[in-house]
Amino acid sequence: MIVRMRERVVAACDGASKGNPGPAAWAWVVSDDSGTPVRWEAGPLGRATNNVAELTALERLLASTDPGVPLEVRMDSQYAMKAVTTWLPGWKRNGWKTSAGKPVANRELVVRIDELLDGRSVDFRYVPAHQVDGDPLNDFADRAASQAASAQQAAGSDLGSPEPPPSPDTPTTGGGARRKAAGGKSPRRPGGSSARTIKAKFPGRCVCGRSYAAGEPIAKNDQGWGHPECRTASAG
Repeated sequence: MIVRMRERVVAACDGASKGNPGPAAWAWVVSDDSGTPVRWEAGPLGRATNNVAELTALERLLASTDPGVPLEVRMDSQYAMKAVTTWLPGWKRNGWKTSAGKPVANRELVVRIDELLDGRSVDFRYVPAHQVDGDPLNDFADRAASQAASAQQAAGSDLGSPEPPPSPDTPTTGGGARRKAAGGKSPRRPGGSSARTIKAKFPGRCVCGRSYAAGEPIAKNDQGWGHPECRTASAG
């Protein structure tokens, strides 16, 4: 069913893969004028990579929204965003080959997205994933995709599905998923640092100068993300 809404649609999409590759799923969500999720859909992909799930989420969102209405898409996948906003023109010029001369991965999905983007106004906005006080719409899409990947079952507002539960990778407190979707704040330690730790999605460098790897626990302090013990020292 096509979503027909307002003069401008604000939405988010996300994919999930439990194992990469592993049980995977996609999800998208559209908000109302206040930023509250009003319509969403998620679906299983069987065994697939995270990149396939991310691209499929974008393809399903574009296919489910009115091409005549300007669309803002919030995503946490730099790969999917760069694929359709940065790399796509070069791939087409090179006969669907990368700059290294290799076939473009997931070409069928990229071609389909290119077709859906043709002639319509779409503004892509990158939002970091699994952040304290992160983007509520992206958080909702993340939770919906994660649930669908685990259950391998379709879900959505048209099916009467309940709001997806909190993701284990997304910090939530007291108010739970509904509080998070409404833009609720996580408790903070003195000095503006977060009282929660999360698993790093990407490697990075702590303010202490030491690096951390993807999957390691990190926490936010006054100067950014880093080791939990450095957060404690900063807050103290």
